[in-house]
Amino acid sequence: MEAARDRLVPDVVADGLHVLFCGINPGLMTAATGHHFARPGNRFWPVLHLSGFTPRLLRPAEQGELLSYGLGITNVVARATARADELTAEEYVAGGRLLTAKVTELRPRWLAVVGVTAYRSAFGDRTARVGPQERVVGDSRVWVLPNPSGLNAHWTAATMAEEFARLRQTAFAPGDRAGQS
Repeated sequence: MEAARDRLVPDVVADGLHVLFCGINPGLMTAATGHHFARPGNRFWPVLHLSGFTPRLLRPAEQGELLSYGLGITNVVARATARADELTAEEYVAGGRLLTAKVTELRPRWLAVVGVTAYRSAFGDRTARVGPQERVVGDSRVWVLPNPSGLNAHWTAATMAEEFARLRQTAFAPGDRAGQS
């Protein structure tokens, strides 16, 4: 797995997505496989399904199918680590700048950052909470979701799915675009 630290995990993106999910950074399992949220204890894929974003539970290796649902995945920081706390403040800030450029170019309806601490660090918003944010990136609205890592004991799969479903209902509402309520 140590060799995985140097591998880049490709984004799953396209222009004009409904939601671009943004993880903190690739874990070593993700880097080794090239599949986002690949660690077995990560709840991203089950929560995505429970919340109604996908009609069935996808495996990380099926991440390309997200595009057919108007969904994509990227990360704040590209560097793979065993734990997110190995990232520096500078990496988060630089990642926030790169993410802003990516989102401005791709124009998803919503940027969904999974992890409030990552969002706060990348965008310098120390008071952010889970849910929709005031910030707009280009034409894209921003929603902060709970971190689906198995280490996040504050949120169960069921309570995470409720928050993800709130985003889904908003992002797929007729006429939803940034700047509209």
